[in-house]
Amino acid sequence: MTEQQGSAKTGFSYSVSARVAAPAARVWEAWTTPEQYVQWFGAKPGSVALDVRPGGAWKATLVFPDGTEFPLTGSYVEVEQPRRLVMSMDVPGAEPGIMVADFADAAEGGEAGTDVTLSQTSPTAEERDQSKQGSEMLLQQLSAYLG
Repeated sequence: MTEQQGSAKTGFSYSVSARVAAPAARVWEAWTTPEQYVQWFGAKPGSVALDVRPGGAWKATLVFPDGTEFPLTGSYVEVEQPRRLVMSMDVPGAEPGIMVADFADAAEGGEAGTDVTLSQTSPTAEERDQSKQGSEMLLQQLSAYLG
């Protein structure tokens, strides 16, 4: 997994990447099909709704190992199948944000697969660090699911 982080005048940004052992079309399906999304995202069954089109809404309720539920909602800002999703995110206790998910064919090392990069800008360093940790967890779960 690779990462970058920085501080911009408009907020605190990060970018994390991982190579997933699946073609971009398969990664896209995992992100945009509720039945697949619930299997790797850590969402409560029945809580996922994905209207994958610009302006379409999405929602999912994360369930942590201790049983704590964490509702997430947002909308799709940009949809470029199978390469890019830009989503607004409303997270309890945090300012609304934008997450960018890019899916690129693996080009280095002779490995097949897709390089998945998640990027986000947050208003505070603390929110950035929490979001970055969540994105790293998502990449690990996605890799395990598509393994």
